[in-house]
Amino acid sequence: MQDIISMLHTLHRPALLMRAARIGAEDYRRSTHLPRLLGYGVLPRHGEALLKLMEIEADLNTQRKTSDAGYSLVRHVDTLIAMVGEARVLRASHLAEVPKQVE
Repeated sequence: MQDIISMLHTLHRPALLMRAARIGAEDYRRSTHLPRLLGYGVLPRHGEALLKLMEIEADLNTQRKTSDAGYSLVRHVDTLIAMVGEARVLRASHLAEVPKQVE
């Protein structure tokens, strides 16, 4: 099974959507953004949150491709922002662990 970061690398989205997500991720605040997307309560760990966000984003992308009347561009970009933000945190924590394993 692929790890989460590898799964993210296989996603292909329009450049404009991803550019907006990367710009928005600069101001990403987990405690503010995630409850709005995943529901209120205890926030899941980064990996679990990212998997849930990927499921939500896949549904939104399907809506986008099929020109579904219920498609929300704002929600799609917001979800992508959270995905990029969570992926950055996950990568940073993974890189922090790598030197410990080498020793």
